[in-house]
Amino acid sequence: MRVLVVGASGAIGRRLVPQLAERGHQVTGTSRSALKAGQLRSLGAEPAVLDVLDAGAVRAVVAAARPDAIIYEATALTGVNFGRNMDKVFAGTNRLRTTGTDNLLAAAREHGVPKFIAQSFAPFRYAHEGGPVKDESDPLMADPPATFRLGFAAMAHVDEAVPAAGGISLRYGGFYGDKDDAMVTAVRKRQFPLIGDGGGIMPFIHVEDAAAATILALDAEVPAVYNVTDDDPAPMREWLPALAAAVGAKPPFRVPAWLAGLFMGPVLPVMTEGRGASNAKAKKELGWTLKYPSWREGFPASYAR
Repeated sequence: MRVLVVGASGAIGRRLVPQLAERGHQVTGTSRSALKAGQLRSLGAEPAVLDVLDAGAVRAVVAAARPDAIIYEATALTGVNFGRNMDKVFAGTNRLRTTGTDNLLAAAREHGVPKFIAQSFAPFRYAHEGGPVKDESDPLMADPPATFRLGFAAMAHVDEAVPAAGGISLRYGGFYGDKDDAMVTAVRKRQFPLIGDGGGIMPFIHVEDAAAATILALDAEVPAVYNVTDDDPAPMREWLPALAAAVGAKPPFRVPAWLAGLFMGPVLPVMTEGRGASNAKAKKELGWTLKYPSWREGFPASYAR
């Protein structure tokens, strides 16, 4: 296929492009900066500069690439400082998930692109009720925190607009596998505390496994929504100390939930009451086999010195 990867220089894009090229696909990879052109060529893509918020530029790139499939992986999280107002933290990414998604879908319709896959997100979104692990048919949070409502709405937009257009929304787990991602940096500096009893569940996914599932989705039945997570959603009290050990950091500080609430505000329950996400549908329907079925082996393999 001719595949257009939008956001090809990001955490997933850098893994997608070589895997696509190895399978014989002709890849065009976009980034917002011309400085990434050399990197994208070395990965196996024909580079293109694109601001996905510019509808005219999106139409031009799609027309030039003539893709059989578009894979949308752009985010705006590099260098952001996480705080209690998650809508402020994710403001750029929210625009990419709303306006950017709409621009790409419109260009795909205009140029007859038959396949469209977009990045969504699984952690924190499932309703805080019932069992600890949810599948794609389970309800999402109906009333997200006030400081994260725009973010939840942006993710919901991807999950609704892309399948409505005949595409696939991939609800990835929390990414890991990059040596210096923001979470790893915070854990190394002991800036990521263990909150309360650490009972909030987190579904993870190694970036290589996420890329592999994305490529398999090119041949999936559409429309669809898939959780792309590993086999082992786990509470913070298990995975956070393990991550600290894997990166050679001291154990995380423990912070009472009431104290964390003073800093995190209404977003705290998202962390302390979160549910996991089941990958059963993706494994069954995509024929997906994970290199790292659990973060328990993935963390040491990725970060051990």
